[in-house]
Amino acid sequence: MRLSLVAASAALVFASAAFAAAPQSKPLSSSQQKMADCSHAAKGKTGADYKNAVSSCMKGDTTAAAAPAKMTPQERMSACSKENAGKKGAEYKSAVSACMKAH
Repeated sequence: MRLSLVAASAALVFASAAFAAAPQSKPLSSSQQKMADCSHAAKGKTGADYKNAVSSCMKGDTTAAAAPAKMTPQERMSACSKENAGKKGAEYKSAVSACMKAH
């Protein structure tokens, strides 16, 4: 009984893997492709920002899609640390602080 369960489970795993690897039967329509491109361009945005960016992109507004994404605090800290590499102590702290306020 256990052997048949193991064999059935293995068959199910292989069948699902083969099904998942099957290529799509139809190519994307032009509007579906445009939606995919706009969605990819708005990657990293969330909520209303994402919806507005995708909506603008779908309407053909290129200025909204080209606007740089707002950096997260971790990204700002990383960028400021790289800009001030080589500085030490209080000089480093004050330079990074000023950089964080500027971004």
